[in-house]
Amino acid sequence: MDKTNNYLPKGLGSQSAIRFLVIVAALVIIIAGMNLAQSVIVLSLVSVFLALIGTPPVIWLEQKRMPSFIAVIIVISVMVIILLLIGVLVGASLKSFSSALPFYQTRIQEQITAFEALLTSKGITGSDKVLVKYFNPESVMNLTAIFLTGLSSALSNVVLILLTVTFILLEVSSFPVKLRAVLGNPEAVFPLFTKFVIDIRRYLVITTLINLAAGILIGIWLSILGVKYPVLWGFLVFLLHFIPNIGSVIAAIPAVLLTLIQLGIGSAIFVAAGYLLVGFIVGNIIQPKLMGQRLGLSTLVVFLSMIFWGSLLGLIGAILCIPLTMTLKFAFESREDTQWIAVLLGPEKSAVEKSSVSWNLPLIKKRKRKVYEKNKN
Repeated sequence: MDKTNNYLPKGLGSQSAIRFLVIVAALVIIIAGMNLAQSVIVLSLVSVFLALIGTPPVIWLEQKRMPSFIAVIIVISVMVIILLLIGVLVGASLKSFSSALPFYQTRIQEQITAFEALLTSKGITGSDKVLVKYFNPESVMNLTAIFLTGLSSALSNVVLILLTVTFILLEVSSFPVKLRAVLGNPEAVFPLFTKFVIDIRRYLVITTLINLAAGILIGIWLSILGVKYPVLWGFLVFLLHFIPNIGSVIAAIPAVLLTLIQLGIGSAIFVAAGYLLVGFIVGNIIQPKLMGQRLGLSTLVVFLSMIFWGSLLGLIGAILCIPLTMTLKFAFESREDTQWIAVLLGPEKSAVEKSSVSWNLPLIKKRKRKVYEKNKN
């Protein structure tokens, strides 16, 4: 017997350990491949996102006895009009903001210099290095412009995206039929899958409407205060509110900085208060009331998923991190040997329920066996 085996961890050479290592290696390869094919995956995700939003009106029009092709054409036409309006309004604001960016950078530098002089007059030295290292508003404005420009390039394939959405909507009613044909059971039903699709679609539709309302409110508030580019900042709120936990905070930073440069500290405080109020109402009142606990994800998992998908797929990954994580959770729930991962991804309440079910499973099986034997006799 080889004595070196005594120094190996118990079970290291077992089949389950080898299987675990193979799965980890496969995940690494898949993640690397997704990173390389980021542009294609982002295009597909945006198409599926728009298709899920467009499915309810298509189904509603079909229920009104309208042909599927006509219903899809109407929905796609509405999407085209909305995207054109967004492109015209936001594009004009973005172009004006980009051209004025050097002026704002100069103003920021002047204010930092004046603030440094004030601190020096009070006997506080070394403040210039601290401001440059930890607080650099100029870089924030640069990142905002780069972010919005990158978003425009990500949506540059809008024609291809809309064509993909059109074909998805045309095929959406035939998906169950094709799935039954693959399984060889024309009477098969898919309650869990149907519930999952409904939850994803419900999340996307409700979140889109809520974020749209938040963006409109912020745009109106900034217009009242006289802040420049209210349409641009409202669109940024709509977009970044898809990112959980920190999206609303990130959306507020450039608008508050611009207000500070343009109108002074008093108006900047009012702008920040408006963002806080809208964020509180949306995040703590409206969204929980409309969506309840349907996400089935813990707060930590939501935050980590934002980091993971954002680093893997960029902005679109951060925006769609919750639907993507919900999809993974559903896939893990579908297999008995991976249900423990789904429990870890879920909230504490779900874990307690799973634990109680698992604890009482022998008793449940025993009762079912007695009922079966009673009915048999």
